[in-house]
Amino acid sequence: MAGLVIAIVVLLLAVVFIALSLKIVPQQQVGVVERLGKFNRLLTPGINLLIPVIDYVRVYHDLRIQQANVPPQTVITKDNVQVQIDTIIFHQVVAPDQATYGISDYVNGVRNITTATLRQIIGKMELDETLSGREKISTDIRLALDEATEKWGVRIERVEVLDIRPPVDIQEAMDKQMKAERNKRAMVLAAEAAKQDMILRAEGDKQSKILKAEGDKEARIREAEGLRQAQELEALGKAKAIQAVAEAEKTRVELLRAAGLDENVLAYRSFEALSEIAKGPANKVFLPVKAVETMGSVGAIGELFKPGKAEG
Repeated sequence: MAGLVIAIVVLLLAVVFIALSLKIVPQQQVGVVERLGKFNRLLTPGINLLIPVIDYVRVYHDLRIQQANVPPQTVITKDNVQVQIDTIIFHQVVAPDQATYGISDYVNGVRNITTATLRQIIGKMELDETLSGREKISTDIRLALDEATEKWGVRIERVEVLDIRPPVDIQEAMDKQMKAERNKRAMVLAAEAAKQDMILRAEGDKQSKILKAEGDKEARIREAEGLRQAQELEALGKAKAIQAVAEAEKTRVELLRAAGLDENVLAYRSFEALSEIAKGPANKVFLPVKAVETMGSVGAIGELFKPGKAEG
């Protein structure tokens, strides 16, 4: 019986020893192990073995990015206006041993440094700069935290200024000013739109008149050009007609010459025609002296100047 009890006790002690020896660490966590009160090693994610009683896990750190809300801080600006600012800090443990032994509570340390830095920064800025300078405030706080937390094994990922609230009376005055500015901007925009409308209408009227004048000018030019071309074509037609008549006369003369009809023959033929004329009711026929001389050489004039038919 006593042997059985001893066996059970030994079994229980073995189970307890194994339970104390095995440590399972979740992903993105790490444990700080001390051996006899001195830092020994870090427990990584997975199964780890410890020596019971001798090894002790001091603390577990979460390696994921953590956020720390800084309580709303009432600070005074350079122009003596109290404003309330809410900030939030995103940080991450990058050296678990330093985060354990460098500072007792790094989260509280980050908050305190943020509060002190915030008062220093806002004390150098006026209200308008504070309201519009969130990015600058965040950057300055982060630089101050980086310098301090580097020795703590903590990295500051981001600093965000959530809200900046001025006093109620100043907020009301700012709202009125903003409303007045918006009304002024709306009136300016309306006036600018009316001005642009008038300018565009005037430009349109100007362009319309210019296009109409250019159209009239183009029409007159085309009309004058058409008249000029018509006159040129008419003159060219007349010239060609005269040339054709001259060419015909030239051809006729050349044909007469080719047929042997010289000036004497033509004169004789002319006087034959005059004889026919003289047979008419007219009792007087006047002849040029040169024609008479010509006809006298051919003897035809004797026939023409019979008594009672011709004189001179």
